[in-house]
Amino acid sequence: MELLRSNLSRVRIPEPTNRIYKQECCLTFDTPRSEGGLFVDMSTFLAFGKECVGWNYEKTGNPVYLHIKQTKRVVPEDRPLKKPTLLAIGIDGGFDNNEIEYEETHSIVLLPNYVTLPFPSVELPEKVRLAVDAILMAECAERKEQVAAWTADKKQVSAYAENLQQFDNGVIIPPSGWKCTKCDKTDNLWLNLTDGLILCGRKNWDGSGGNNHAIEHYKETGYPLAVKLGTITADLEGADVFSYPEDESVLDPLLAQHLAFFGIDFSSLQKTEMTTAERELDQNTNFDWNRIQESGQEVESIYGPGYTGLVNLGNSCYLAATMQVVFSTHSFYSRYYQNQNLKTAFQVAPADPTVDLNMQLTKLGHGLLSGKYSVPAQEGNDHANATTPTASAKQEGIPPRMFKAVIAASHPEFSTMRQQDALEFFLHFLDQVERSNAGKAEGDPARCFKFGIEDRILCSSGKVAYNRRLDYILSLGIPLHEATNKEELEAFQKLKAEKTSEGKEVSSDEIVRPRVPLEACLASFSSPEEIHGFYSTALKAKTTAIKSAGLTSFPDYLVLHMRKFVMEEGWVPKKLDVYIDVPDIIDISHMRSKGIQPGEELLPDGVPEDEAESTIPSANEAIVAQLVSMGFSQLHCEKAAISTSNTGVEEAMNWLLSHMDDPDIDAPISQGGQPPIDQSKVDMLLSFGFQEELARKALKASGGDIEKATDWIFSNPDASASSDMDATSNAASTTPAEAGLPDGGGKYRLIGIVSHIGTSTQCGHYVAHILKDGRWVIFNDNKVGASINPPKDMGYLYFFERLDS
Repeated sequence: MELLRSNLSRVRIPEPTNRIYKQECCLTFDTPRSEGGLFVDMSTFLAFGKECVGWNYEKTGNPVYLHIKQTKRVVPEDRPLKKPTLLAIGIDGGFDNNEIEYEETHSIVLLPNYVTLPFPSVELPEKVRLAVDAILMAECAERKEQVAAWTADKKQVSAYAENLQQFDNGVIIPPSGWKCTKCDKTDNLWLNLTDGLILCGRKNWDGSGGNNHAIEHYKETGYPLAVKLGTITADLEGADVFSYPEDESVLDPLLAQHLAFFGIDFSSLQKTEMTTAERELDQNTNFDWNRIQESGQEVESIYGPGYTGLVNLGNSCYLAATMQVVFSTHSFYSRYYQNQNLKTAFQVAPADPTVDLNMQLTKLGHGLLSGKYSVPAQEGNDHANATTPTASAKQEGIPPRMFKAVIAASHPEFSTMRQQDALEFFLHFLDQVERSNAGKAEGDPARCFKFGIEDRILCSSGKVAYNRRLDYILSLGIPLHEATNKEELEAFQKLKAEKTSEGKEVSSDEIVRPRVPLEACLASFSSPEEIHGFYSTALKAKTTAIKSAGLTSFPDYLVLHMRKFVMEEGWVPKKLDVYIDVPDIIDISHMRSKGIQPGEELLPDGVPEDEAESTIPSANEAIVAQLVSMGFSQLHCEKAAISTSNTGVEEAMNWLLSHMDDPDIDAPISQGGQPPIDQSKVDMLLSFGFQEELARKALKASGGDIEKATDWIFSNPDASASSDMDATSNAASTTPAEAGLPDGGGKYRLIGIVSHIGTSTQCGHYVAHILKDGRWVIFNDNKVGASINPPKDMGYLYFFERLDS
C-alpha cells in the first residue's frame, strides 16, 4: 500500500472529456477476456494487454494500472431452460440465446513487479478509488468513436436553440424517478425544453420504445426542442437533443442554461439511457452479414496464421475485403509484420499510439497474420475442446476500430458508418501509406502497386507527343460488343421479349449475361482511339489525332479495376450485369510502352493561340488596389491575389509577407499556371464511366473538386476533352518519381478478387477471395473458409502478382 501511496502523483481522475480505453489493447487485439486481461494506465487511460503493459512502463514510467479481467461464468450443463413468456431473444422473459456469460473482476497492479492490490477495498487511497470508479463508469473511447461514426454527419446547432422560449410554470425536474406525464412509461423519456413536460418517445416498428406522446405534444404545441433524460451528464455534448421541426438530433449550445431553468444540475447526473445514435448503431450492427455465402453452401472454416477474419463494424465490409488482400502481398506482410514487431512500432509511436498509422497498421498486420486470434468462437453451450473446431464453426475475428479511425481521420466519408467504394478506399489508403513513408521510398510498401502510364498522341502532321503519369490501378472499360456468347444473348432477348408480351417475368435461372474476356478489356485500354478537335502546335490548328496508351513499368502487384458502373442516356448511372472471363495467368508484355522511336519528331511546345490569352491567371482588381495603396508593387500584389485565389485582402497580405524573399517574386506571372490534376480524382471519375480526357478537363474546370467536376460534365454533355488537350513532348523521359518504381516481366498470376454485390458501390456488400497456400479462400468479414467456387468472373477489383522469370 505504501508503494501505491508513493505513486499517487501518477494517478489521474478522468474528466468527462477524456478518452478512456478499456475494451481493447492499443497495440494488440487483446481484451479483458484474453488470458492476461487488460491493464488500463491510470495516468493516460490507454489500455494494454499482458504482453504490452511492460513496454508502456518502460516508455512512460507510469506504474499504476487498473487490471480488468473477464472470466467465463460456469453454467451447469443440467440447468433447466426457462419457459419464454415473450417472443424475443436474449432479454428477460425471452428465449435463451445461449450467449456466454462473463464475470468481471478488478484489481490495482503496480509495475514493474506486478504488485497486486484488490479492488474494491476501503484501504485504497481515496484518489485511487475515485479514479477507478470514474474509469469503470465512463463510456469507453472505442464505443464513443463508434457512435460518433454512426452519427455520420456532425450534428448541427439547432436554429431554435438561441431564442428558445421557456415557460416559468413552477416545474422542477427531480434527478431521478421520471415517468411519462401521459402514461406509465419510465424509460425512453424526453423533457420538452419549453414547458418542462416529460413524455415518452416514439413507438418502434416492433412495438418497443414509447407511445409517441413526446412527438404528439410537439404537434399540439409546436414546442421544438426536447432532451432525452438519462443521456445528460457532465459532458453535455453527449446529451441527445432532438429538434422536431428540423427532424434530427441537434446541438443546443445553451443546454446548460435551458436545463437550469427547470432546476437540473447536469454535473451530478449519470448516464442511464442510450442516445438515438447508440440505439441505431446497436440495431444495425446486429444484422447478420454472414448470410451471404458462396453459392449458398456452407464453407469449411479455416484457422491459423493469415486466416483471421475482420469484424464488420457496420458497413465496413469494403475495408475488410480490401485489407485482407493488401496484407496477402509480400510488401505489406514484410513491412508491418515480418520486419517490424509491435514493441518497435510502439517505441517510435507518439504518446497516443491509437492515432499513429504506422502503429495501427502494425497492430492490424500482427492481428491478421500471426494466427493468435484465428480460433473458433466459443459457444454458450459448447463444452467441447475448443482446439477441435467443427468444419462449420465460426471465428469471432478482430475489430479494426482503431485502424479505421486513423485511416478515416483525413477523409470525411470513411469516418462514417455508411457503405463506401472499395476502389476509393484502396486509393485513399495507399495515399496515406505513401505519405507516412515519405522520404524513405525503400520502406514504402505502397510502391509495390505503383506503375507508370504513357500516352502517345500521333498528330495528323505526323509528329507525336508523349505524356506520362503514375497510377496504382489500371481502370478498364468493358467492351460488351466483344462478348463471346452473342448467340445465347440473342436467344435470351427473344425469350425476354416473348415473356414480357405475355405479362410474365424471366426467372433467374433463365437470365443470360454477356461474357467478355479480360483480354478484350486489356486490349481496349491500349488500342488506338481518335481524338477529335485536337489542337496541334505543329499545324497551329485543330485536327484529328490518334491516341494510344502503354505502361512504362510493370508493378509487383497489378490491380485491375473493372468499370462496371456506366452512365446511360440522361446521365443515369447503371451497373453492367456482365461476367468477365479472367484466366489465372495473364501476360501484358505487349502493353509496355516503347517510348520515343527513332525517326519520330516531337510536337513543339505551345498552346492554342486563341487560348493563350485566357490561360493568364487574373487577379481581383479591388484586392490589388488595396494592397498597392499600402506601398507594395503592382506585380507583387497581383501574384498575392492569384496565389490566394482572390479570397480576400487579408489572405493576400499574409501570402505577400511570407513570400517577399522568394527568388521568383519579381518574375513575370506565368501563363497557364494550372496546378497538376490529382490522379486519384481522375480515377474516381473513370470509375463512374467517364472518359479520361473528359475527366481531366472537368477537374481542371472545377478546380479539382470531384462533385463540381461531375456537375460540370452533366452540364456540358457535348464537351470534348480532346479540344483542350495540349500536344507537347513533356514527360517524355523518365521522371524522378518513376526512377525507383518496381519493374519486371509482364506475366502475372491472379491472387485476389474483391467482388461486390449490389446495385451501387455505395451499398451492398463486399467479399474477398484470396489464393493462399495453393487454394482459394473466402474472406467474408469475420468468416474465413475454403472457397468452393471463387467468383473469378464477378470481380470488381482483381489483384495479380508478377511472376519472376
